[in-house]
Amino acid sequence: MMEKSKKYLSDILMAIDLITDFMIGVEDFEAYEKDFKTQSAVERQLVIIGEALNKLRQLETKILIENDKQIISLRNRLVHAYDSIDNAIVWAIVKRHLEKLRIEIEAINNI
Repeated sequence: MMEKSKKYLSDILMAIDLITDFMIGVEDFEAYEKDFKTQSAVERQLVIIGEALNKLRQLETKILIENDKQIISLRNRLVHAYDSIDNAIVWAIVKRHLEKLRIEIEAINNI
């Protein structure tokens, strides 16, 4: 694996860690919906995850990451259609899918 690819994997893991930290104390969706600073911070890190994953896919065509197209699509929506972001979708992604992505990226990173 190329060094640049390892950097992208590291960037994804760092963004996941930051999202996890940002969500400390945000116990439910209602609290998230009221916390614009946390929303902004989480969305920024999701953009980084999508961008790093997109660049990784260009370098390492044999690496398979489940839901990579959806992750990159979310990044594009956050950047280009920011005014149509549904906080409930972002909340669900963070709560249901982020840890699974972490496990998947860590497994690839250890190869």
